[in-house]
Amino acid sequence: MIYFDNSATTRPYKEALSAFVKVNEQFFGNPSSLHHLGVQAERLLTEARKQIASLVGAEPEEIIFTSGGTESNNLALKGAALANRHRGNHIITQQTEHPSVINACRQLEDVGFRVTYLPVDKEGRVSVKELEQTLTNETIIVSIMHVNNETGTIQPVKQISRLLREYPRALFHVDDVQGRGKVGLDLEGIDLCSLSAHKFHGLKGNGVLYKKKQIKLSSLLSGGNQESGWRSGTENTGGLAAMAKALRLTEEKRKEHIDMMKEIQLFLRTELKQIDGTVIHTPEEGCAPHILNFSIAGMKGEVLIHALEEKGCYLSTTSACSSKQKKTSAVLTAMGVSREEADSSIRLSLSYENTMEEARSFIRLLKETIPNLTRV
Repeated sequence: MIYFDNSATTRPYKEALSAFVKVNEQFFGNPSSLHHLGVQAERLLTEARKQIASLVGAEPEEIIFTSGGTESNNLALKGAALANRHRGNHIITQQTEHPSVINACRQLEDVGFRVTYLPVDKEGRVSVKELEQTLTNETIIVSIMHVNNETGTIQPVKQISRLLREYPRALFHVDDVQGRGKVGLDLEGIDLCSLSAHKFHGLKGNGVLYKKKQIKLSSLLSGGNQESGWRSGTENTGGLAAMAKALRLTEEKRKEHIDMMKEIQLFLRTELKQIDGTVIHTPEEGCAPHILNFSIAGMKGEVLIHALEEKGCYLSTTSACSSKQKKTSAVLTAMGVSREEADSSIRLSLSYENTMEEARSFIRLLKETIPNLTRV
């Protein structure tokens, strides 16, 4: 099997799975309980929070555990908007954000907030100058993702954070779900940042929202006031311990294997360019090392995906959240890609577990598959 769909989800590390099983077998108490089993679970939760905080460059009290990237994005946007409504009602994001950001913004529009959806250039990158021209005294949130989940385009997060120093009313939220563990991100100048465990070999259903200490949020979930009142609900101790373990291992692998990942991506890009009718949508510069989005003229992406699956190769078309809806990629159309090309697009996404041998095998299988589909 060749698994090149790591932006949809990664295979959990064995160490993360072991941590999950051990915690749920031996330390299964509710962290809010006063008895010994509860105290043990609370200690594990505290250690997971400390470890994740250390790995991302935050303080433990700035880490809010959530169910994943979607909840983190919703809590960041809706929570910050509702808590800071007295300061203004304007939000800025971009057209190529993840659906969990776009749809959260649309819901906020329904309750009276004004949202600006910035366009992107042909590489999928937002203009800092255009963002600056859009900022007003009513702007309370700017939400720009770090790495695009379909094309791998890296956004100018650092430049935006510097710009926003001049606009203290505006909070800066960054969706770092796709970038974490592959592209470094300094949280300086960022007020809110979303992470998801299953994108770096943790388990599904676990995530993080980094919230700078002084930032005010309105909680979305009411209940027992877990997570210092920001996110009620009994914590998934085993999943969170596994997430901390997975993030530590991924950061270690990034130091050791990032150059190999870049080499594999470059090999794939070079080989794909030689296939007639291929257009690569991932920019050559300023892109993450694990994502490659391309189209092959005259072929539906979905058809090619299923043909490759029969040969043991797993890829995707648009983001996993949108692929079953069979919609044309909003990301690619925002970049000016024609509908025909967008409907032919395929996203290939790597992890540190992928090898150059797999990349060579994939290219061979792709070249074998294309003529058969063309004849059909």
